[in-house]
Amino acid sequence: MKKIIFLFVLFFSVLFAFSQEKIVADKIVGIVGDKIVLKSDINSAISDITRQGGQAPDDCSILDGMMVQKALVLQAERDSIPVSDDDVEAEIDQKIRYFIAQYGSKDALEQIAGRTIYQLKEDFRQPIREQRMAQGMRNKVVQEVKITPSEVKEYYDRIPKDSLRFYESELQIGELIVYPKASHDIEKLAIDELSEYKRQVESGLRKFDVLAKLYSDDPGSRDKGGEYSISRSDKQWDPVFLAAAFRLKDGQISPVIKTQFGYHIIQMVSRNGDDALIRHILRIPQITDVEINAAVQKLDSIRGQLINGTIGFGEAVAKYSDDPNAKFTAGLKMARDGSTYLTIDQLDKEVVKLLNDLKVGEYSKPTPFTDQTGKKGVHIIELISKSDPHRENLKDDYNKIAQRALEEKKQAALEKWFRAKIPSYYIMVDNDYKHCPSMIKWESSITASK
Repeated sequence: MKKIIFLFVLFFSVLFAFSQEKIVADKIVGIVGDKIVLKSDINSAISDITRQGGQAPDDCSILDGMMVQKALVLQAERDSIPVSDDDVEAEIDQKIRYFIAQYGSKDALEQIAGRTIYQLKEDFRQPIREQRMAQGMRNKVVQEVKITPSEVKEYYDRIPKDSLRFYESELQIGELIVYPKASHDIEKLAIDELSEYKRQVESGLRKFDVLAKLYSDDPGSRDKGGEYSISRSDKQWDPVFLAAAFRLKDGQISPVIKTQFGYHIIQMVSRNGDDALIRHILRIPQITDVEINAAVQKLDSIRGQLINGTIGFGEAVAKYSDDPNAKFTAGLKMARDGSTYLTIDQLDKEVVKLLNDLKVGEYSKPTPFTDQTGKKGVHIIELISKSDPHRENLKDDYNKIAQRALEEKKQAALEKWFRAKIPSYYIMVDNDYKHCPSMIKWESSITASK
């Protein structure tokens, strides 16, 4: 049997393909219970993987993965596995934002897809719900699977020595950030500038998008005239910004508002329920050397407490950090996959420079920096741990090895569950796919049920 987990994860990585790719002649190629797989589903999955630059597996593997998902969904329905409508909506919005970012704008996405954003959301709804149901069922099947130290060692001993993984140097890093506040006079200047931009647009003297290109401090939207597609359900947006935007009518411009990023004016371009197209101009009040030096002195005092042991790093982060994400990470810098172990190439050059002079357990001196949004801050870096480049071993890499061993054990539990469950489902495999080695488990179930 092919690895079910691999196929399961593979299917989850496939983005739902656009509707115009389904205009080819279609037919049912697989059935599990009352769930069907169409030939066009396989074609769309292959097209979507290759569109993203991946190497698509063969039709047989994709059909197997889709039938695995259908079986999990079928059992999830029988077991009443809950799926939240809010979670489905949030994932739909996330996919739409991904595609808009890929193709440059909402209009470009709709043109390429041949579908409106509303229609695309409806296209996504059932596949995403099924994905979540299947994941919930899989979690239920393997939730009691645990791993013991002896099993981890047995797993490690089975790995050929020349196949052990090689790890580059990995670091765990803590960061405490303070963002200096601009003086009252400079903040008032930013507010006055935005108020003047608002007056000019409303009087017809200037266009909002032109002013955004000239004066906005937001590098993510400046070149697009300050334009963004936003959703009321998108938790990534500043709540003050969202609330101000959705109070506007089409064409209306907000008063000056303050968020964690600076001061804004927002123009509502168009709105469709909880989705909207807006423009904004951001002005970040300029931080002078006076404010920077004050922040450096503040962090220097905190660093002294850290060195003396009168305060722990996590406590200092909770008490003093201005980083909005710090409360979730305790100041730990994290990779995109959520790991707290980072390689040098995953770090900013400025952070790497600070680490050059640090030993494990030491703290950098307070250092000014500018983040990706152009916001100026001052930070302290703690080097928590650092590993040397090495070949994988139980002493240094136990947690990573244990995680793989656990996944292998869950794989075995899932395969055992499938062997027990498949005979209870109605199964059909199209003749064009009966030659596939991955169809053996499904074909044996058909034979057994006759």
